[in-house]
Amino acid sequence: MEIKHQCVVALTWVLKDTLGEELDVLDDPVEFLVGGNDLLARIEEALQGHRVGDTLALHLEPEDAFGDYQDQLLFLEPRSLFPDSLEEGMTIEGHALPAGCNADAPRDVLYTISEIYPEQVVLDGNHPLAGIALRLQLKVCGIREATVDEFGRGTAGTGFFRVQPQAPGSASLH
Repeated sequence: MEIKHQCVVALTWVLKDTLGEELDVLDDPVEFLVGGNDLLARIEEALQGHRVGDTLALHLEPEDAFGDYQDQLLFLEPRSLFPDSLEEGMTIEGHALPAGCNADAPRDVLYTISEIYPEQVVLDGNHPLAGIALRLQLKVCGIREATVDEFGRGTAGTGFFRVQPQAPGSASLH
């Protein structure tokens, strides 16, 4: 079976920046819906027509991946608005920002606590990989027809580098 629009592919990968620093490794295959919301468009395009066992090497510029870094998504907020348990690296969904935060901060963005000062907190609404060119080594480990449920949801359950709100110390990007 060849990869085509709206099938499910099981992939493994190694993700590096252009300097060769390893950013993420997926050793065990994870399923993604092609033609849904799981993968970046550039990756879906590259996968078309490939079969189980094929490997691909992709170079993704920021515009093909997570976009350019946007300074306007940085917000300095009063430390007093946040719980004492706040730690750098934690993420907060924009719609869950405490009352009193900057009204200009988009509410449909996931913010990372990038720095904590005694009186202020820096919220960063950029994806952690924004502004970075990436090199991705993919291996196709499986291909199957997508289910009606997967079509309806637009996902096989995993998004490509979907950053989820997480506890301190978690470094998972998928």
